[in-house]
Amino acid sequence: MKSPIEKLAQLIVDYCVSVKKGDEVTIGAGLEALPLVREIFKEVVKRGAYPLLVSLEDEALDEILYRYATDEVLEHVSPVEKLLSETITVAIRILAPSHTKHLMGIPAERMVKRSRARFELMKIFMERSARNELRWTIAPYPTRALAQEAGMGILEYEEFVYHATMVDRDDPVKAWQEQARWQQKIADFLNKVSELKYVGPGIDFYIRVDGRKWINDDGKYNMPGGEVFTGPIEDSAEGYIEFDYPAIWRGHEVEGVRLVFRKGQVVEAKAHRGEEFLKKMLETDEGAKRLGELAFGLNYNITRFTKEILFDEKIGGTMHIALGASYPETGGKNQSSIHWDMIKSLKNHKVYADGDLIYENGKFIEEVL
Repeated sequence: MKSPIEKLAQLIVDYCVSVKKGDEVTIGAGLEALPLVREIFKEVVKRGAYPLLVSLEDEALDEILYRYATDEVLEHVSPVEKLLSETITVAIRILAPSHTKHLMGIPAERMVKRSRARFELMKIFMERSARNELRWTIAPYPTRALAQEAGMGILEYEEFVYHATMVDRDDPVKAWQEQARWQQKIADFLNKVSELKYVGPGIDFYIRVDGRKWINDDGKYNMPGGEVFTGPIEDSAEGYIEFDYPAIWRGHEVEGVRLVFRKGQVVEAKAHRGEEFLKKMLETDEGAKRLGELAFGLNYNITRFTKEILFDEKIGGTMHIALGASYPETGGKNQSSIHWDMIKSLKNHKVYADGDLIYENGKFIEEVL
């Protein structure tokens, strides 16, 4: 019988990124994920692909860069890294931090500076993905740091990860194929919708999505998957959203975020904690105050907030928006060097599409799909 780690490696290689003979593959992961990296490496070479680069990441090195690098070094974009971004066909990243708040002491201005400098790489990545030239995925490995951040024991967190990714099933691929078919029904329905209205405690929000494409995140780009998302009309957002969960950006937690939108732009931003950081990030560039993403969380195997966006944006019964960059494949045009997801529970809310009720108490109304 295969272990959960072996199942996860095969799920990533065969289902998420469909590694083929001749693919140029990069694998990046935290040090603790080495057991999973070895299994992925084995599956990659067995399929006749080339593991071009395996990088093991350490949070201390990241902190050193932000603390001691000159502005010139901080803003440098290596031509080697750019060449990799333009060349590789598969990118696998394993989320496996040994520390989740290693950048807490770094001034926001330093992170903004580096984000701006790396905008070109982000743009190349998104555009190649939209053209299907690059297959990529981000998947988790259960580390102690992630378990502690989620408020779980180590064994409890392992079970949570394996349940969310469905590698606790006999056939994880079949399970994700079934999830994909259900989510595609929702995406197909939303692709016929022009405008959405969200109402309920802490939200009164209107936005247009006509002409934009809803994408089915069925576990290909993110494992676990479990959302449908689009890039909304850039100047259409009106109203306010009060987010139930902390908005987290590279270890910085901003609690009690309330955003007010007018003509698509954030005109008022408040928070119970971290408001100054929130406002500085909104000043990153022109696109940081507009929405690049609108999504519904549809993974009902994820039932609790973990402070890790890879899971939290998929929580069944939620919606989320992202400030900043749009994914080109949605038709979204907003450009920014940030993409910051913020999550709102819809458990006691209603959503209307073109005036008709389509979503209530955390679920789509099946009759309308």
